[in-house]
Amino acid sequence: MEKLTVIIPTGNEEENIEEVLQSVIFADEVIVVDSFSTDNTVELSKKYTDFIIQHEYENSASQKNWAIPQASNEWILIVDADERVTPELQNEIQDILRNGTDKVGFWIYRKNYFLGKHLKHGGWNHDRVVRLFRKSKCRYQKKHAHAEILSDGELGTLNNKLVHNTYCGFDKYVAKVNRYSWWQARDYDKKTKKLSLFHFMIKPAFRFVRHYIIQGGFRDGVPGLTVAFLSFYALFSRYLKLWILRNENLKQKR
Repeated sequence: MEKLTVIIPTGNEEENIEEVLQSVIFADEVIVVDSFSTDNTVELSKKYTDFIIQHEYENSASQKNWAIPQASNEWILIVDADERVTPELQNEIQDILRNGTDKVGFWIYRKNYFLGKHLKHGGWNHDRVVRLFRKSKCRYQKKHAHAEILSDGELGTLNNKLVHNTYCGFDKYVAKVNRYSWWQARDYDKKTKKLSLFHFMIKPAFRFVRHYIIQGGFRDGVPGLTVAFLSFYALFSRYLKLWILRNENLKQKR
């Protein structure tokens, strides 16, 4: 049976860290990659693993790419602090490690919760990420915002899901949106032409309609409405911040 290393990126996650570590206790190695938390994240982590390393956080991709080579094992499972590996997912992963596979990595769907409600509509039911992979065959793209895997080989899909407690509080969700929109503004600068009403209103409005009406987000009640609205806000905020960045660059050139 091949061995597994679990990598958990953290940053002030004292509310989540113990539960996520308990859910991956089956792994042969667990690495907590902490971005200099100022709460009790590190101290609580020591109850479950001695492999705790700290590294200044630049973006999701760079943090993961820095951590992966430090793993002792070929197979890597990356789990965020607000995610949980269920017993069913654990068994499926262990079967793959025991029986072998020709895949270099696997997509894992996520069961998302927001404001305490399981989101079954609005596109959240199709949310998936590549988290289980061979470290010699996969690497994260260098982007400011969302980290995406580049794989040297075929990817499979697991049957069982990660439980994802998506930003349990409204304020945390908004803070995440604001932080990511700055990163996305930088990512989109080269591929976005002149900004117009299309970017500020039409695209965000269509995103709201898609999540809330077309994909049935209204069926998730107030949490579904909130997520759809924040999707509108996230897209508007991305282009607003891109406009701000471009204007600041113009001022510096003058």
